Formats: sequence, C-alpha cells, structure tokens
Amino acid sequence: MANYKKGNVVKGTITGIESYGAFVSFDEFYSGLIHISEISHGFVKDIHDFVNIGDVIYTEILEVDDEDYQLKLSIKNIAYKNSRKYSGKQRKIIETKQGFKTLEYKLPYWIEENLKKQKK
Repeated sequence: MANYKKGNVVKGTITGIESYGAFVSFDEFYSGLIHISEISHGFVKDIHDFVNIGDVIYTEILEVDDEDYQLKLSIKNIAYKNSRKYSGKQRKIIETKQGFKTLEYKLPYWIEENLKKQKK
C-alpha cells in the first residue's frame, strides 16, 4: 500500500466531477477530493475548465485519512498537468535568430528517434 503524506505531490486519475469538486483515484485503496476552493486561486465557474474525467494529473495532499483511505487534495499551488511543483518564477523566453528553422531542421531527427523507440 502506498505511503501518502501531507505536502506530497502525487499522480492520480480524475474519476468524477461534481459542482463542489473533483474526485481522484490513486490506487486500489486511496481516493480523494479536490474541493472547488482548491482548484484555483481565482473564481471557478466550471470545474471542467480545469480537469475532465479520465485526466491524469498531479495533486498536492492537504490531509490524509488512513482509516477511510481518503485524501484531501489541491491543485491550485502546483503545475497539476505535469510533475514539477509551481515555483512562482517564470523563465524569459529567448528568441533565436533562426526562429522556427531549428524546428524544421530537428523535426525529421526527432521523428526518426521516436519511431525507433516505438519499435522497441
């Protein structure tokens, strides 16, 4: 059985959405709820604007109830669509002289590389 702790960021699957929050499943034992107040710092009119049933997302654990195998969750302080925690810092994008030419040059190589990986 997984060891869930307050403050950890864990990956789960959205299994249900109600007007008050989204339900997340983690394993055969634990599930949790992201209350609507833990979706975003701004006003949330429709939870479907953030997540949909079947989405695999990252959530931050706010509370753990090991007796009932329930977790209270949040996504408002993390980058929930990827594994990195939101740091609040933004990186400046530096444009190159080549612009999209780099993509044009590298794309055939990337396609070939990924096709090789899929064959394995």
